[in-house]
Amino acid sequence: MQTVTIRIDGQAVEARAGESVLEVLQRLGHAPPALCHDPRLPPAPRCRLCSVEVEGQDDPVNSCALPVSEGLVVRSDSPALQAYRHQWLEALGAHCRPEDLERHPQKALHQALRAQGIAPSGQGSRVDDSHPLIHVDLARCISCQRCARVCHELQGQDVWHQLGRGEGVQLVPDSGGSLGASHCVACGACVDACPTAALVDAGGLQPERAEHWTRSVCSYCGVGCELELGTADEQVVGVRPVLDAPVNKGHLCVKGRYGQGFAQSSRRVLTPMLRREDGWQACCWDEALDEVARRLLALQAAHGADSLGVLGSARATNEDNYLTAKFARHVLGTHNVDCCARVCHAPSAAALKTLLGTGAATSSYDDIERTRLFLVAGANPNENHPVVGARIRQQLRRGAAQAIVIDPRRTELAELATVHLALRPGTNLPLLLAMAQVVLAEGLHDRDFIARRVDELEAFAVSVREWTPERAAAICGVEAEAIRQAARLYANTRPALCFHGLGMTEQGQGTEGVMALINLALLCGQIGQPGAGLNPLRGQNNVQGSAHMGCEPGSLAGGIAIEAGRARTEQVWGRALPQRPGLNLMQMLDAAEAGRVRGLLVLGYDLALSLPDSQRSWQALKRLDLLVVQDLYLNETAARFADVFLPACSTLEKDGTFMNAERRVQRVRAALRPRGQSLPDWQILGALAARMGRGEGMQFESAEAIWDEVRQVWPDGAGLSYARLDRGGLQWPCRDEDDPGTRVLHAERFGHGVRTSLRPLDYRPSPEVCDADYPWLLSTGRNLYQFNAATMSGASALQALRPTDTLDLCAADAERLGLREGQRVRVRSRRGSAELPLRIDARLQPGQLFATFHDPAVLLNRLTSSERDRWVHAPEYKVCAVQLERVPD
Repeated sequence: MQTVTIRIDGQAVEARAGESVLEVLQRLGHAPPALCHDPRLPPAPRCRLCSVEVEGQDDPVNSCALPVSEGLVVRSDSPALQAYRHQWLEALGAHCRPEDLERHPQKALHQALRAQGIAPSGQGSRVDDSHPLIHVDLARCISCQRCARVCHELQGQDVWHQLGRGEGVQLVPDSGGSLGASHCVACGACVDACPTAALVDAGGLQPERAEHWTRSVCSYCGVGCELELGTADEQVVGVRPVLDAPVNKGHLCVKGRYGQGFAQSSRRVLTPMLRREDGWQACCWDEALDEVARRLLALQAAHGADSLGVLGSARATNEDNYLTAKFARHVLGTHNVDCCARVCHAPSAAALKTLLGTGAATSSYDDIERTRLFLVAGANPNENHPVVGARIRQQLRRGAAQAIVIDPRRTELAELATVHLALRPGTNLPLLLAMAQVVLAEGLHDRDFIARRVDELEAFAVSVREWTPERAAAICGVEAEAIRQAARLYANTRPALCFHGLGMTEQGQGTEGVMALINLALLCGQIGQPGAGLNPLRGQNNVQGSAHMGCEPGSLAGGIAIEAGRARTEQVWGRALPQRPGLNLMQMLDAAEAGRVRGLLVLGYDLALSLPDSQRSWQALKRLDLLVVQDLYLNETAARFADVFLPACSTLEKDGTFMNAERRVQRVRAALRPRGQSLPDWQILGALAARMGRGEGMQFESAEAIWDEVRQVWPDGAGLSYARLDRGGLQWPCRDEDDPGTRVLHAERFGHGVRTSLRPLDYRPSPEVCDADYPWLLSTGRNLYQFNAATMSGASALQALRPTDTLDLCAADAERLGLREGQRVRVRSRRGSAELPLRIDARLQPGQLFATFHDPAVLLNRLTSSERDRWVHAPEYKVCAVQLERVPD
């Protein structure tokens, strides 16, 4: 990195080219106050408190906007500057009340006042407590505009606005009234940015109390945002983003900032429990583990190893999941191991691995700022992956890129898109086949890339020849010309970056749908270069890692097929792997229903609430002879069906690693001591293995020791030592200690060779169809303010924002049916019914419904079907025919 030498207060200082003088002063530890400056934003001087004197210039210069240059001479603390700052801070002290300095000592204005010995003189207040997570007092606003700028330039929400000029300036939310009535999404960036007590955390957070800050990774979605957890008295009292994090770049979403209270919830179960005839009974670890070991061994002896199964957790660390997979194979002797990736992105992994040789994202989040076109298919990142969604939205708002959005609903990104293809749920494949047909029919394919890297073009061209936009339009419900426009835009705009979500994968043809996206990228050469590629937006914090650590029946750690990794793994483990193939999650349930699987160990996964067709799923769970749940809470699976409950630590209470959706492995660090008798998952598994007589190879001193074994069996991760992962993590492949990691896959070769083949695909309509009895088409999904089964989010301050699920439909349908906002309705499918409140949502098309599945009191999955993807058996959550009726008041 190029450096320059400047002089500050008579001392020679080396500075990095591109830095501002303020950044240099901050690094040296004697920077002046900078109340309008935010390191996440471009300089926009207002307060002038950071002004410095520059040799050769008559007037002071704002150091936040002054770039360093060779030979620059600066004075930062002259008597004149001191007098100016003191005078200006005295004026600003009128916006601060005396108690503010003690209540919010971390605020920049309060620190400056304290340093200058200036007593605050503010008296009044203009309090707005309409938002449950953000407290507002605009009497303390100093008009620095940091909140408005960070909301506009980082989050892109434009909630805060300043009206008027001079003394009459006023800060107002976009509602014109209260913050609670605004479009605020509670990311908390404005609270971070505010240098006063005008905006502070509510909802239980009190960052001023923090005695220690721990750098870690968020426990929610697969974006992998780094955060700092402020703790006091073994409680999380503050959360703030890591400013230099490569993933989130100093930003968080509402779940990351306000959803970390789950570890200290009173709902936690902190002792092992056994179910007796009269209900749950607390016990000690020895009794619980002995019971589990005895019953597992008895089932193994009576029915064989394959009568048992284990499910890893997308919320647990890589180390936990590696030992989970090892427990199944090494201790139980079965490949019956899986995780929740089966019901979300198993189709993505299968399609990517089959066609490209690696079952993971090909690109990096930083490609968001490099691309010129986004293809967003079946994903709503602004709600489900908000930090990535904000980065995409900002590129579109700046005009730096265009977007094609494939989604039945008119989402935020669809509003900004050049082309929105609002297809009928379940018709992704015909749409993508038609786009490929246009590319080939109009000669828009990348002939050079295909000649160098792609086979089977002629066979593929024949397979899509009849898939004209007109044919697809009749099935998908979109205009043929819109399909042509999207195909032309994707083929002609370089580079183009694809993000897809569960709207692609949770279909009867989810794997083929992702294959169709890959075919399109290969046809157009949109892969293997910065700003291009294919990327599944992973739903949970470590769903990529849980499957990648071997928690799936056909793969070992590293996503390596059993036979390909058998020799290496057997050498490291010192034990032969099972020879018989294993069952995946859905197959295990089928086998349980049939009486072939008798025992199941489930880590951090609420099967009863989240699996489709609850009646059938529950019947399978009821038939088990032994169900052991290892979790934080007595979730629906444990409460209804488990025989033993083992209390696990939360990810706030243990060390390890997560793997995010861009293949980045990141360090997770304990910010709290384990609550009660809870233990890390890997310690529980090791203790259980010892009681079963298979403890050798399952005992480790630390999470790092487990990770070092992972690196032995996974060549592409051998260079990912804890020391190298310390700040920001690295992306695999990373094969040795000198490897910087891999930001873009498939630049020169695919995972299985230099060339790959296009895959002809056939469309099979979903058997779940609407008719006169079930005329509405329902899709299910997540919401910004809750997370999956709400195990964590429902035990946090987020519950105040989204206390239950809703059924969403458009205003025209509501008016036609005489339904109103908030009214309770009953939704009935061919399998069951649910009752929930109605919400009017302009994003929906007539005849279509959308609902979340977070609330166990609603139990929405009583409605969803047992239809499965034929490749990997992922359920079809997105296509459900239902009837709708009003619940009498």
